[in-house]
Amino acid sequence: MDPRLGVLRRRLSKLLLWMTNHVVSRVFFHRPRMWWYRNVMGYQIGAGSAVLVDVRFSARGNLRIGTHSVVNNGCRIDNRGPVTLGDSVSLSYGATIYTKGHAIDSSDFHTVSAPVIVQDKVWVCAGATVLPGVTLHEGSVVLTGSVVTKNVAAFEVVGGNPAQHVRERSRDLEYKIDFHPWVPFFG
Repeated sequence: MDPRLGVLRRRLSKLLLWMTNHVVSRVFFHRPRMWWYRNVMGYQIGAGSAVLVDVRFSARGNLRIGTHSVVNNGCRIDNRGPVTLGDSVSLSYGATIYTKGHAIDSSDFHTVSAPVIVQDKVWVCAGATVLPGVTLHEGSVVLTGSVVTKNVAAFEVVGGNPAQHVRERSRDLEYKIDFHPWVPFFG
């Protein structure tokens, strides 16, 4: 393979990511944004799910969102490693998910990566941060501004930095997030 082709692919990928984060993410109309995410960026987004304006990504692909989930304004998804969001998941304003970081004790400061899995009916509140390798099990809640460094059990509510157990959530969850933009085109 011609090395110039590899350079061209990397540049095209960077351009598409820049366009996604600085142009497409600010398009007010929901349908063109979702079309771009699915067809150009390769994100798997289920029916009834929404990615609102000003959401930032780190790569093409590596993102699977189930049905009836919402990624709110200002969220950051570091999908350089795999990110999976289940059904009826809510990422509130400014929530951040990281999949990659550095080995802080390594002599060469190399990067390390681990997938993040957010199972069904999880609520990640505003400004919360989820670190690489974490699984948020079904029905769990991460409170506002928390930093999650380890797995969260099913129906557990956690908060703080680092996130600690606060209480248990009701297991009687039958809801399905049914998000509709306030005007049919926007959101």
